[in-house]
Amino acid sequence: MGERIAELPPDLQYIQYDHSLEKQYLPAIRSLISKDLSEPYSIYVYRYFLYHWGDLCFMAIDPKTSALIGVVVNKLEIHQSHSPPTLRGYIAMLAVSSSYRGHGIATTLVQKAIDAMIARDADEVILETEVSNTAAMKLYERLGFLRSKKLHRYYLSGSTAYRLVLQLKSQLG
Repeated sequence: MGERIAELPPDLQYIQYDHSLEKQYLPAIRSLISKDLSEPYSIYVYRYFLYHWGDLCFMAIDPKTSALIGVVVNKLEIHQSHSPPTLRGYIAMLAVSSSYRGHGIATTLVQKAIDAMIARDADEVILETEVSNTAAMKLYERLGFLRSKKLHRYYLSGSTAYRLVLQLKSQLG
């Protein structure tokens, strides 16, 4: 690992994304995510998620410096392939500054996103993560996600992913 873990600000704030924060935080969100995720996303992808589902997206902020330490970007849509259709949450992007990892920030961000999806009556939450990303796999499995499918050559890099699912409601029928 070798990286020095920065001391966590004692008053670290978790805030729900709001459109009024775009000018201040969108460049930092893009920068943080592009360092961590293998997929290149255009500004339009970020704006699409944040415009439609900003209330499901959360940021970890150092209140002294206003620096972005972590972010989770999500969406919630009707999924038609189930009968009856389900309301499916999707964790699209999660990133925490490398110097602040190991403090539970990612877990808190994901839990806030799940709680917001539950409040909007989601049936399930899904995501994909690289098979080689053991830290992400451990995080999501600790939160109750189960592997549902292996997706070969899923990413542009050619790497394989797991689709993970968290059932929020019992499947009756």
